[in-house]
Parts: sequence; C-alpha cells; structure tokens
Amino acid sequence: MMNMTIDKKKKRRRVIPVIIKEPELMKILTKVKTPNRRLAFMLGFYQAMRVSEVVKLKPTDVDKVRRTLFIRNAKGGKDRIIPISPNVMKGLKHLPIDVGIRALQISIKKYGKDVLKKKIKFHTLRHSGATFYLNVKKWNLRHVQALLGHSKISTTELYLHVDPQDLINMMWFEDLENMEKRSPS
Repeated sequence: MMNMTIDKKKKRRRVIPVIIKEPELMKILTKVKTPNRRLAFMLGFYQAMRVSEVVKLKPTDVDKVRRTLFIRNAKGGKDRIIPISPNVMKGLKHLPIDVGIRALQISIKKYGKDVLKKKIKFHTLRHSGATFYLNVKKWNLRHVQALLGHSKISTTELYLHVDPQDLINMMWFEDLENMEKRSPS
C-alpha cells in the first residue's frame, strides 16, 4: 500500500472583496422605500454589523444617553457595546427591524444590482463600513477591531483596503507638489 499525504489545507485564492463607498450607499438608500430596510442597510454600513446582529437588535439595546448599541450574542456568542453613528441615530426609532435575514440579503443584492450595477451582499455593507472607518475616517485598526467585535487583530486586517485611486493620487500629485517645491521659480 502506498503512503500518500493529502494536504488538508488547500490554498484558497484571495479575491479582493467588493466594497461600496458612502456615496454609493446613499444612492441605494434614496431608492429604499421602507424605513426599516433603510435602517438595516445603515446599520450594516455605519455600525459594521452582521445581518444576524441587525435583525436581533431591539429598542432596549439602544442607549441614546451614552450613544451606544448593545450587540447581544453575536458571532461566537460574544456581546459587545459599540458607539452609535450620528448617521444612524434618528433611524433607530424604526427598531425592531422586523425583516428576516434572508429577506435583507435578497433585498441588498437587488438594490446593488439595480442601483449600482454591482454584485453585493449584506456582508459587503459590514466590510465597506469597516473600510470607511479605516480609510475615510482614519480610525486606527484597534478601534475598528473593537467595532467589529474581532478577537484577533489579524481578522480585522482583512478589512484593510488600499484604494487604487489613492495610490495614483499619492504617486502623481504628491510627487508633482514635491517637484514644484524643488524647481527654481
């Protein structure tokens, strides 16, 4: 009998995840008719919440005085407290969401296709929100880790995305500014 070893850890191809930017979220939100779905999408993006966390959120989980949300029994059975985004505060009056997980998944997929011409999932909102806080709001990785509820910083690092346009701007515009400073007037 031959002795063969099977590599149980297959190398998975790393695919750059689809993300949307805040203006794209706004385009979607202008088309959403129901306030509870609009709130669900905003919670996904601005609170970087999982769809399961969104559907479980209750009015009693909101502390408007402290401006926090209590996320109960999230992935891994963990609880966490996160700050409420000012963008979300007014919409919280529409809790509970009263829409199921699958309905929200189907809904965001449809809006992504119809409005943005992109294939997005509900998790895209969470991913995009984390990227928004890192790249636009300039939060540090540790703060985003706490918002997402990750135990390991390495998990949060997956949300680090460098926008190719930012690289182009850095390459071209910062170099041009430096060249202009060096050249005699």
